[in-house]
Amino acid sequence: MATNINKEAPNVVTETHFKTLVDSGYQAEVVCKTKATKKAAVWYGIWIIRVVNKERTYEKLLVPARKKLGDDDEIAVRTFKTANGLISFLESMGFTQVNIPMLEGGRTLHALPETPIESSDS
Repeated sequence: MATNINKEAPNVVTETHFKTLVDSGYQAEVVCKTKATKKAAVWYGIWIIRVVNKERTYEKLLVPARKKLGDDDEIAVRTFKTANGLISFLESMGFTQVNIPMLEGGRTLHALPETPIESSDS
């Protein structure tokens, strides 16, 4: 059976596949790319998310989707520029606790709860 390399680029995962992986036991690793700063009541920085297995032998960067640019495909890593945006994304994926690294190079791991908690959105 031939593999279609256009379905998934090496070392990246789309948001849909990310959700499937974390639902099956993989973890989300939040990586701080720039030191977080506070302006008014909002924390700004640049964070990325990787999906990893517990043994850390499988690691892929989260990407929103491929963008067609001329003859080449360009793959952009999904970045979060505010702590609120990062929290909102992780909550939408089912995470009930979020720990955000604030210093450049900081990393935190997130796992889904073993038993899903009912959403309070009614």
